[in-house]
Amino acid sequence: MAEPRFIAIEGPIGVGKTSLARRLADRYGSELLLEEAEANPFLSGFYRDPRSKALQAQLFFLFQRINQLESFGQSDLFGATTRVADFLMAKDRLFAEVNLDSNELELYDQVAEALQFAPPQPDLVVYLQAPVDTLLFRVARRGINYEQQISRAYLERLAEVYARFFHDYDASPLLIVNAASIDPVNNDEHFEMLAGEIDLARSGRHFFNPLTSALA
Repeated sequence: MAEPRFIAIEGPIGVGKTSLARRLADRYGSELLLEEAEANPFLSGFYRDPRSKALQAQLFFLFQRINQLESFGQSDLFGATTRVADFLMAKDRLFAEVNLDSNELELYDQVAEALQFAPPQPDLVVYLQAPVDTLLFRVARRGINYEQQISRAYLERLAEVYARFFHDYDASPLLIVNAASIDPVNNDEHFEMLAGEIDLARSGRHFFNPLTSALA
């Protein structure tokens, strides 16, 4: 890459955000920022009983991500060629929309507004898409205990909210990737093809939808 960049990887649970972010950070020798969902003490309780823990889990994530991005934004941008994160701050509001009832969502929005946090804008957002069957398979395969309680209906709702959000997204350049047709984490050829697309994306909206047969 010819210039320092901040890349955010996004998409629903199970699509492969963190694994791709790690591999990109290794490729570029860059600073890496990860969600650290396991640090949320309310998350396992949320998956067992969503109504009782949704607001606590959501507010924890809100404060956690603000703290992470404040530190990330203050880091030396020119100390590394690229910075990579496996989340976009706006995703917190997407999950709030799915997880909270109307009163809780209103309270969440009031708290977020009072914090007046302006996150650093990525130079590129990579949005990974995959069918719900693929997401369910990958969630099961990676075997995180609390995630095994995630339902198909919940993943369908998340995928719908993500699709709606990115349909109108224009805050940063956007690369939309069909993540069901490639395995950029375990397949070097697929990874290099995707990394090449990331290297070229500088403005506007881009799509990467390789045919599986062409990648075999």
